[in-house]
Order: sequence, then structure tokens, then C-alpha cells
Amino acid sequence: MSKQKILIIDDDKELTELLTEYLSYEGFELEACHDGVTGLSRAYDDSFSLILLDVMMPKLNGFEVLKALGGQHKTPILMLTAKGDNDDRVLGLELGADDYLAKPFQHRELLARINAILRRIKIVKSNENTVNHQEINDVRLDHATRQVFCHQQLVELTGTEFQILDLLMEHASKIVSKNEISEQVLKRKLSAFDRSIDMHISNIRRKLLEFSPSDKLKTIRGAGYIFLAGESQGENK
Repeated sequence: MSKQKILIIDDDKELTELLTEYLSYEGFELEACHDGVTGLSRAYDDSFSLILLDVMMPKLNGFEVLKALGGQHKTPILMLTAKGDNDDRVLGLELGADDYLAKPFQHRELLARINAILRRIKIVKSNENTVNHQEINDVRLDHATRQVFCHQQLVELTGTEFQILDLLMEHASKIVSKNEISEQVLKRKLSAFDRSIDMHISNIRRKLLEFSPSDKLKTIRGAGYIFLAGESQGENK
């Protein structure tokens, strides 16, 4: 069985060497880039299962790499941010990162985040063989191609955004709590002051509104989110 490949984009050579050794021992194949330009060129390689992306780097920083990718990447991205810098975390999620982890971190915590992301990707792929697509309120979600269409226009979502929308559409017209989204999609409990789910929802809403005159996501303050079924609801096929 071939090893899953991880791309590390971080200018801290000592850290990348330590992570390469540790994650290699855990069964992953690692490749490291030490500046944003080199990292960006490698990020387009679909053979990587995950990208670890640092914020502060020479040539291009992590945010500039995300901007260049344009939120259209299929490979999940875990941002490595400064401890306590909430602005970095929010901006990273706005630009298309799937999750974040604050430095310094324990290697076991990083491994847990990596495995959680890869598990949910595996779940999505397994669903491709059961339900081909669902279509509700002029939004069509195709599991086989992992594409989303709104009013027949392609909507570019990240992997995490796709999974959150899938969950909300599966429970259309019902409230889905932030805790439930975090546990089912991010595979971790929602911690205090964690805005990751809010930012992912905001991104999905913004992207859908580019092709729709009406907002399809409703925020229920203190409770969660609802995907509106509209006047008619398509059947899962």
C-alpha cells in the first residue's frame, strides 16, 4: 500500500526536519518547501493528500499562497499560525484553508488533526459510491465529482466547505448546530472562541450568492445553521 503524501511549506528547516522524521515514522511520505514560491508550485500537484502551510515565510507568505490558489484547490490545507493570533486564523479560513493549528504544537496534536482531515476525505469518497447527488433549492451537490452547482453555475468550494454544505443539505430545513458540524466535519469538538465553522459558513454563503438572488443559508443565533429547502426540494438520487 502506497504511503499518503504530505507537503510541508515552512521556512523553519529545523521544524520541517523534525516533522518529516516524526510523520515518516507514522507512515506518511513527506516533501518540504522552505519558501512560498516553491511551495505554491508544488501545491498544484494532486498527488498530495494534505498540505501543511505556515503563515510567515519569505517570497510569498501563507496568505499569498492561499490567494494564488484562489480557493479552488482540492487538496486540504492545514494552516500553521502563531499562537493566539486569531486574525491569522480567520484570514486563513476566509482564503480557503480547511483548518488551522497554532504554533507551538505537540506532534501528537498535529497527527490527530491530519488523521481527522484524512478520515473525513475518506468518508466523502466512500459516499461517492452510494448517493450520486442531491439537489435542493437550485443547489446541486455531486458526490462523484465533488462539485457544486448553483442555478447550473459551478461553485468552487474547498473540501471542507463541500462537506459542510453536504451535511446541511442532508438535514435541509433543520437546524444543525456548530458543535455538530465541527464534530462531523472537522472531527473535533468545538472549542471556546473557535470561529472556524462561522468562517466556513460565511465562505459558502458568499460563493452561493454569486449565482443566486437569495440566501440559502440561515443563521439561527445561539443554535446553528439551516439550509433552506425553498419552495421545492429535489430528491436524493
